[in-house]
Amino acid sequence: MTTFAPDSLALNRKLPLWYQVSQSLRASILGRSPEAPLRLPTEDALAEHYGVSVLTMRQALKELETEGLISRHRRRGTFIEPSAQRGAPVRLLGSVDAIVAQQSGMKTALLEHGPVSVPPELSEFFPDMDEVAGFRRLRSDEADEPTNHARNYVRPDVAARIDLADLERWPMTKVLRDAVGVRISRITDTVEARLADPETARLLQVPLLSPILHYTGITYDESGQVLDVARIHYRGDRFSFTVTLEAH
Repeated sequence: MTTFAPDSLALNRKLPLWYQVSQSLRASILGRSPEAPLRLPTEDALAEHYGVSVLTMRQALKELETEGLISRHRRRGTFIEPSAQRGAPVRLLGSVDAIVAQQSGMKTALLEHGPVSVPPELSEFFPDMDEVAGFRRLRSDEADEPTNHARNYVRPDVAARIDLADLERWPMTKVLRDAVGVRISRITDTVEARLADPETARLLQVPLLSPILHYTGITYDESGQVLDVARIHYRGDRFSFTVTLEAH
């Protein structure tokens, strides 16, 4: 039986290996093509693929099993759940791959794009310009139910190198890093609770003033310059955020 082929991963030794492996495999699962096999390689084969121990691989697989993305069967093997693209929690641990993984596998519609004035509250991030490139997208699950509404404000010189087709397939972080080729040094995340305004309620198909999660992500390059400011409204009934702090 043909097995699923996960993406490769460059490990960061400053973060837990099991976490990095689980997030990379998670992104591969959620971003897989419809015709991809559902059976995963063996633990030994996956451990060799990622360059980690079998124990580390087991911990990563346990995390994905807890999320409901995979199921494990004695003697039969490990399989991707057909419903794996719906409603998994978002987990943040300071890795760019985690940011990419949180959006992978969703259907994305590009609603608007073009020059926009820098919002006054974002002027500190774009001190040298009055306009940036704006992108507005709506993401839905496999049942076409809206899950989040995203606005991105991108430096014009960087936005000019973006292929719009990529924005309907990948998260902005992946587009900037892998398609445009910029070197991302860090992303600063803020998550807060808000109430849905009329536009957000309409797009996410929730009642007005419903609780939503408002995410702001600020992406920096190696020189400390802001490349992108993302503002994403998540349906409060579909997402949770888990932040893990390592005590060193």
